[in-house]
Amino acid sequence: MKTIEERFSTALHNAARSWRQALDRRLKHLGVGQASWMTIAAIATANKPLSQTELAHKLAVEDPTMVSMIDRLVKAGFVLRQPSDTDRRIKLVLLTDAGQAIFARVRLEADAFRAELLQGIDQNVLHQLTGVLEALHTATESAL
Repeated sequence: MKTIEERFSTALHNAARSWRQALDRRLKHLGVGQASWMTIAAIATANKPLSQTELAHKLAVEDPTMVSMIDRLVKAGFVLRQPSDTDRRIKLVLLTDAGQAIFARVRLEADAFRAELLQGIDQNVLHQLTGVLEALHTATESAL
């Protein structure tokens, strides 16, 4: 019999994977896959322009993987690279107008998806679970 800790980690992993897959299917008609919309969303919601390396870290991917993704998004017209004002070796990644537009569409779809999935969960329980997941995220980040 699995311990509660084993059940929790399995449930966490499975729920996150299923969530991403279901949202990816929901967004398929927009013509952007999971890696693309996650990258666009990370850029759009950042407090400041991110470098390619910062973006890779935020999305937990290797730098070469992020470079390839950014290349595809540049080719699609969703992002552009801009040299940093302080260090020209650093490239900042910014959304174009088309990138802003696709993010707005992704956000609308994602908000509706989230509302559908969470509609039956008590708000107090949702607040508690969110706190647990945020604490777990902080603990795992500090363990890296």
